[in-house]
Amino acid sequence: MDNNQVKQPRSGTAIAGLVLGIIALLTSLLPIINNMSFFVALVGAVLAIAGLVSCLRGKRAGKGLAIAAIVVNIVSVAAVLGSQSMYSAAIDDAMNGPQAVQSSDEGSTEGGKTDGSDDVENAGNEKLTVGTSVELSNGMTVTVDEVTPGLINYDGSAVTGVRVTYMNNGDETLLFNSCDWKGESVNGVQSDNTYYSEATEELSYGDLSAGGTVSGYVYFEGDVSSILYYSSPFADKPAATWAIA
Repeated sequence: MDNNQVKQPRSGTAIAGLVLGIIALLTSLLPIINNMSFFVALVGAVLAIAGLVSCLRGKRAGKGLAIAAIVVNIVSVAAVLGSQSMYSAAIDDAMNGPQAVQSSDEGSTEGGKTDGSDDVENAGNEKLTVGTSVELSNGMTVTVDEVTPGLINYDGSAVTGVRVTYMNNGDETLLFNSCDWKGESVNGVQSDNTYYSEATEELSYGDLSAGGTVSGYVYFEGDVSSILYYSSPFADKPAATWAIA
């Protein structure tokens, strides 16, 4: 055997695959950028596999390096998919806002709950009755207390007044806003709240500290059949709906 036998050079494709895998792994948790990381990892995996094949055929050295490159690229792909799923869920939560977790009938005890409280994960589609409170996942409880139809505005148009209440049962300060509410006609047309010249105790907007409560009226043009509460201005569906007619 020739002691001066020249060693096989390391696989360049395996090295390139490892470098790409490391780059993909380092950027796998970065929003938007990790879209490119996914493809970088795929290219790295292909190069690493090609490098491993050349090593197995005895054309190149660095079998362990090639295997390491394959593993790093696989981990990178998994990290990208996991982070994108996490970011997608976070964006969805931010867009839709806190969701309803349970409801309770009028006459609730401390905390806005009764023994007859029900899960209302689909409260946005389920028509609740006036006086029913809905607790959201962030600790806020919202209630449609009463409805006053047939009000006449300054221009002679009809207005419906709806008294609502927010109760913050959470541990953090939460926002409330009259723009959280929409009225829906019998024809399914939704409208934002409107100005009412004779408004009293009109709900505005602000911060509600933990343990705080605020009530006020929200007014809508014409007759409305349902009141809808949106927990986020970007939500595509209401967190809760009350039937009032």
